[in-house]
This record gives sequence, C-alpha cells and structure tokens, in this order.
Amino acid sequence: MFNPFPHLIPERHAQQGAAFPAPTGEPEEALALKALIRDKQLTAVFQPILDCRAHSHMGFEGLIQGPEKHPLHSPDALFSAARRNHLSLELEHACRETILEAFARLRLPGKLFINASPACLLDPRFKNGETLAFLRQLGLPPSRIVIELTENQQITDFPEIQATLAHFRSLGYQIAIDDLGEGFSNLRMWSEIRPEYVKIDRHFITGIGQDDLKFQFVKAMQDLAETCSAHIIAEGIESAADLQTVRDLGIAHGQGYFIARPRATPSTCPDQEVLDVLCSRRVAVFPQAMAGNSITTARTLLHYIEPISCQADNDQVFLRFENDPQLEVLPVVEGETPVGLINRHTLIDRFARPFRRELYGKKPCTLFMDPAPLVVDENATVQELGLILSRAARHYLFDGFIVTSQGRYTGVGSGHDLMVLITEMQISAARYANPLTQLPGNVPINEHIDRLLKAGVRFAACYADLDNFKPFNDIYGYRRGDDVIQLLGQILVEVADARLDFVGHIGGDDFLILFQSNDWEARCARALKLFDERVLPIFSAEDLQRGGLLGENRHGEVVLHPLPALSIGALMADSCHYESHHEIATAAADAKKQAKKQRGSSLFIERRRPYPASPASRDGQT
Repeated sequence: MFNPFPHLIPERHAQQGAAFPAPTGEPEEALALKALIRDKQLTAVFQPILDCRAHSHMGFEGLIQGPEKHPLHSPDALFSAARRNHLSLELEHACRETILEAFARLRLPGKLFINASPACLLDPRFKNGETLAFLRQLGLPPSRIVIELTENQQITDFPEIQATLAHFRSLGYQIAIDDLGEGFSNLRMWSEIRPEYVKIDRHFITGIGQDDLKFQFVKAMQDLAETCSAHIIAEGIESAADLQTVRDLGIAHGQGYFIARPRATPSTCPDQEVLDVLCSRRVAVFPQAMAGNSITTARTLLHYIEPISCQADNDQVFLRFENDPQLEVLPVVEGETPVGLINRHTLIDRFARPFRRELYGKKPCTLFMDPAPLVVDENATVQELGLILSRAARHYLFDGFIVTSQGRYTGVGSGHDLMVLITEMQISAARYANPLTQLPGNVPINEHIDRLLKAGVRFAACYADLDNFKPFNDIYGYRRGDDVIQLLGQILVEVADARLDFVGHIGGDDFLILFQSNDWEARCARALKLFDERVLPIFSAEDLQRGGLLGENRHGEVVLHPLPALSIGALMADSCHYESHHEIATAAADAKKQAKKQRGSSLFIERRRPYPASPASRDGQT
C-alpha cells in the first residue's frame, strides 16, 4: 500500500508505543480519552446543510461530543487531547463509527458529511474495506457519504493524495474541502483535488451583508466554483441578512447557527424563519466595493532593476547604461540597503564634457549619484505616494523612487507610471462611486436594477434632482454647492432602509433611489420635508427674507431666482413592463421632469401604466 504522507506512517500511529513512547507511563488525559473511545461514550450531533434553491436540507455534517460535564466534552478539547497523546487516528475511527451509526438510526435524509484528516485516509481501517462493510451493514450507500477533508496537516505530495481520493471516488464517495480561505494551501487543494463541494470559511460569511471585502472574496470564490463545477457551501451563516446575501449571490448551500445548531436529533426540515428568508421576494442590497476604496500599494508599481554596488566605479555605471538603452536610472546599494540613485542623462551629460570620463571613470559611482533619493516602503499606498511626489522637488518626478521591503532594496518605480495609475483609478472610481458623496455610481446602480428585474421584484425607482441649483451654485460658489449635494445624499441615505433600499448618485445633483420598502412614498415625503428644513441654514438671511436669490439670468439681467428645492419623480417598476436598466433610467428621468414642473419641493408618481398588486400583497406584509 502506497503512502501519500511519508512523514505520517499509519502503522506507527496505530502502535502508539513504538512511534511515540511515553516517558513514564501513560498520562491521565490519554487514559481518559482511551476510556471514552473504548466505552463508546462519544455522542454524534448533526448540523443541517441547507439547499437554498430547494428550500430543504440537502444533508448534515456529522460532529462529535464527549460526555456532558466531562473535561473532554467539547470537540476542540477532544481532538486537542488526541493530538497531544498521539491518538488522533483512534479518535477519528471511533467518531466515524459513532456518526455513521447515529445517522442510520435516525434515518436522516440526504448526504452525510464526515470530517477526515489526510492521515485518516491512510488508516488501514478506512482503506481495507472495513468502513464500506460497516456502511452496508447500516444500509447506507457510499454515494450518500461526503468525505470532508480537513487541513490540520499539510499535504506535500499531491499526486499521491489524488490517487488516494480517486480510490474513494471509485467506491462512490464524494469529496469536500473545509474552511476555504483558512489554513495552509486551500486554493492549491481546490486546484489539485477538484472536490465536489467546497466550504467557505465562516470568517468570510458572517456579516457578509455589511462587509465590502468579505463580499468580494466570496463572490470571487463563487465565480471560481462555477468555472470548475464545484458546489459552494457557505459556513457561518449567523443572521437573516447573511442568508439573504448568500442566496442572492447564487450560492446554493449554506450552514450556520441561523439555519440550525448541531443537535443529537436534528430537524429534517428548515425552520419557518429560514423559509421566510428563502421565500422573500426582496433582493439583498449588496455591499458596494468601490473601486476607489481598494488599497493599491507601491508594490504594484515595482520594477526590478539589478542594483549596482556603491564600490563600483563610474565606468561600470556607464557600461550598464550603454548596454541597456531603456535603463533610465540605476539604484546604488550597500549590501541590501539603497543609498542612492544615478540618473542616466545626468551621468552621460557629465561624461560628455572633455576629459571627464578619463578623470572620473575610475572614481566611485557614489560621486555622481543622488545621495538622497525618494525611498518608500512597498506597502505605501498609491495615494500616499502621489502626495509625497507632489511635495517633493521636481526631479523626483523624473527619477522616480526606490521601493524597499523592511529597509531592503526590492526595485524602483517611476513617476510616470504612478500618474498613469492614479488617473486610471480616478476614472474607475468615478464609474463605481461618486467622489463627492461616496455613494454608488452608475455601474452599481445599473447592476442593481438588472438584479431586481431578473428576480422579478416590484420596486419603486425614484429620481431625485435639485431645482434652481445652478443659480445657487453661481451665487454661493461651488463649495457651498457641494455642501448642498452632500446634504441631499445624507438625507436620502437616512430615509432609506439599508437592508432593502439602494441609494445611488448618478452625478452632479442627480440621485436614484431603488425602493423595496413598502412605505416608499412616506420615505420620499420625509426626504422632501428634511431637505426643506436642513437646507435653510445654508442661505443668507437676506435671501431667506426675500424668498429667493438675486442673480443674473442668461441674458445678463438681474432677476429673483426661487430658492433651491427637491424634486422626486417616481415610478413602480417590474420585469413585466421593463426589460433593462436603460428603460428604467429613461422612464424615471421623465417622471423627474414632471416633478420639476411643480413649484417647491415635490413628488410626482407616474401612474399612467397599469401595474399588478402592490409589494405588500405579494409578500403578505402590511
């Protein structure tokens, strides 16, 4: 029998005295653990795994506990004690039998996920057919068993483990990997093992509805799973918001305390609270991962240039530049520490003068280097770099900067590349987030509309715009204008329900709110009232007294402009009447134009199209 883990020898684990001789008899902890195994005092508990599409439990993960009030009651205590006393394989074997026996006795439906360490897969009691015979005795086919591979031991020989798992697959078992995102080499395990199921570590799932970074990680994992036909299981679902976000991401399976806690006799059907989330027609408002919020560092701009030693002479530097026409700067190091930077044009200009090369060619290169180059750590952000360069002398923009890691030279970056990257980031950020309000921009707005239409959800699209804003901007200045736009953004976020409603900033003084809240009309009315109240302190006493702004019109005539007001054009939308975000945007803009025809802050609701029942009647809510 081959051994995928040369550093793990099952026979030695089975014969504890030969491999791990106890110095002075067996510890009490080892004796206690052996007694639990011998006397079959371990208890199996099962945690359901939810099928979000079928609204049922697709299977259960089998877990183990020691006796109540026993020092080894918890799973962590059990397996830690087993590792300390070299009884891991004995414990895993006992757990496997206990879980299989309880699963069969309870007649639980679906698949059974059983944890197994890499060393356990080589256990003769697992590979010699003993487990298969035990399954037949219990009436359980191997096709109902999923071997959940835990990574408590690093796999160093992937071809061998692939062969081992191929053996189990040939018998009908399926394979899962646990805790993706944690451990030694999860992504490589996924690539090499090609499991049927992949469990995402609970760290990335708990609170996913409020965390941009977690959301993007899980979205990337889901996209990867679809590419290789694996089924994702989201562990650590602790709230309704977690489950709704997981559901709307398209992840088919979930596990966590919100769904059900591990029990000795688990329910075979999801609780009503879970079904309510799965059946809800509401669409989760995904966290907005703004392009401008991503952290890009100096490491992104790093180009490695072989440095030259400070002991080198100027002739050696000249030869480097001569042999590489693309080389603009040459970093100078002492050991691994950067001490200067030599500019190509500076050196060649000096050597071009009569007799300069003859005089200085054999002199140390430190003679013509810049002894105070711009040096930055590789973790410095692009924004910090831009600020440093903007405040530094002009020549640093052309020479660039040296990048270090813990003070050691790693490469150089150019000012040109930095400016290009900052420009690209600004353009990208403008598409995803408005720089003034940091609210989602046009791309996320369009994506959310399309998600609502695809889900068949009925929602209110409300276009908010400021009236008479240009005269205000001209008279009070753009800075006060920005204050008003920010004020409006804050009010719209305040009146919206963050769990249901999406607030986006189209640009300028234009906003779009996508309401799933049933009371959206009342929320719009509150926004109008709050704006009229909170904008007053921005105006001067004279303008408030005269009820308008004195300023020139397009013909140069001084006229009285009305005070800025808020107009909201609204329409009810669903996939029966609209096919894309383009149609929604056009219709909402038309409704906004109607609202602007009314004097003062106003709400116009487009009611000219027939619509089905209200969201309240669809969801059974009031």
